[in-house]
Amino acid sequence: MTDTVARTEEVNPPPPQRSYAKLAADESREDYSLRYAPHSFRRWSPSMVAGTALGGIAYLADFAIGASIVFTYGFTSGFASILTAAAIIFLTGIPIARACAKYGLDMDLVTRGAGFGYFGSTLTSLIYASFTFIFFALEGSIMAQAMHQAVGLPVEIGYLVTTLIVIPIVFRGMGALAKVQAWTQPVWIIGMILPFLVLAFEAPDAWGAFASFGGTEGAGSGFDWIGFGLGTGVALSLIAQIGEQADYLRFMPAKTATNKRRWNLAVLAAGPGWVIIGAAKQLGGAFLAFVALEAVGKTHALEPIAPQIEALKPWLGSVALPAAAVFVIVSQIKINVTNAYSGSLSWSNFFSRITHKHPGRVWYIFLNLVIALTLMEMNMFAALGKLLGFYSNVGIAWITAVAADLVINKRMGWSPKYIEFKRAYLYAVNPAGFGAMVVASTVSILAFFGLFGDYAEAFSTFIAAGLALILCPLIAWATKGKYYLARPNPVNGPDVVVEDETATHDCAVCETAYELPDIADCPVRNGPICSLCCSLDADCGDVCRKAPSGEPVLMPLPTVRTATVS
Repeated sequence: MTDTVARTEEVNPPPPQRSYAKLAADESREDYSLRYAPHSFRRWSPSMVAGTALGGIAYLADFAIGASIVFTYGFTSGFASILTAAAIIFLTGIPIARACAKYGLDMDLVTRGAGFGYFGSTLTSLIYASFTFIFFALEGSIMAQAMHQAVGLPVEIGYLVTTLIVIPIVFRGMGALAKVQAWTQPVWIIGMILPFLVLAFEAPDAWGAFASFGGTEGAGSGFDWIGFGLGTGVALSLIAQIGEQADYLRFMPAKTATNKRRWNLAVLAAGPGWVIIGAAKQLGGAFLAFVALEAVGKTHALEPIAPQIEALKPWLGSVALPAAAVFVIVSQIKINVTNAYSGSLSWSNFFSRITHKHPGRVWYIFLNLVIALTLMEMNMFAALGKLLGFYSNVGIAWITAVAADLVINKRMGWSPKYIEFKRAYLYAVNPAGFGAMVVASTVSILAFFGLFGDYAEAFSTFIAAGLALILCPLIAWATKGKYYLARPNPVNGPDVVVEDETATHDCAVCETAYELPDIADCPVRNGPICSLCCSLDADCGDVCRKAPSGEPVLMPLPTVRTATVS
């Protein structure tokens, strides 16, 4: 009888301890949303990944943001604001982009290991999710305005159309996004260049007049410190865009001696490099709005479709309207597939830690879109400047704290040299990054609402950046890096050499093979466990972080050879 049972189990082995829903298990759609992107999945070239990432910055919110800054604070202060914000975004984006591309991790996973801890980064998932649905709503409003101008579609219905149109693309994941960005790029490039080309011939003196523009609110054409600070705050609301760039950069292939130069260039261009194009678009959008101001009025000049039409009229005549509408619609589809995709990733990360469940990334697309649609119907476009100015105080505190950890703490030895993102090795909260962000954003928000006077209000984002930059290393130094690792990782320590990190190991829970960086040693399961199964385990009590004796648990993973470096 025993032999019969044994033979039956060999033919019909017991099911795995956890099986994922069909959509969650399909990585062609899931895109490793909650875990490390393995080398076997990173099949795109550096240029392909960079091209896809840069395709996502085709949005026209830059036009509206730039026009709003210059109209409010005048050209001189607005110009300085846009360039200063771009410099800050570029510098903080460099280490983050390189970390995401090198380790195959998205922004949330990098944040976990860069000073925030496993649950500490949950708050940043919400910050990032809010970035994606705020900007989806903003971009969707611009697209609805274009459809209203082109075919008379009521904007309320346009909001719904702009929301529904991205779902089939985002549902299919990175493969579909890469194709959409590549196919639409020629149309976008032509539409972006043509209005400025027309004005160069038809209104050559417009740039000179624009440079002395004093705005529409009486700011004047001279430099004003208050206007500069407030304008920089609005422009810095885009700092979290590096997270969306990271969602693509995590699929960058491994850097080798052969592709090193192309890899570095691609990461720089598609990571922090987006802001160079973004700043140019903000200034260009402000210029187009200035040229169209007299013809269409201030309200419509701030809507990118109207200045586009006015700029194209001298050459295209009656065709200017449909041409401008096609350009706007294509641009907004390109960015909103990215907003919806990144939003689904951030919501997945948030809810997996709170609920210990993961139905699949694709279901969170709908949550993100419902929130974005609600914001559109509430006409958030009308409160653009105030909303973005407030958001930037939180966004810059988060991003600066992460950058400070990557640049300062890791080099000083207060933070591990690698990015540890797995729950099994992390404290719930690391006060270095999380504490720095909370303090910096709280103080800057109080300043933003005028508690410390006019200048502090205007420079609240600078306060957020400065405090985060100082506090993150200071707390890491004061705590001697204690809260980065709850226990050593037996295969990722600084004195360990791994035979082959691309070798796969079967998770003891879901029985799926994963590459070594996605695997932890689990004493409860008595074997290796993948990072997602580890995240979803609600009953283990985190016993892996401390043995009953108080000593760290160190269980070497099977088939992995490790050796101490002398």
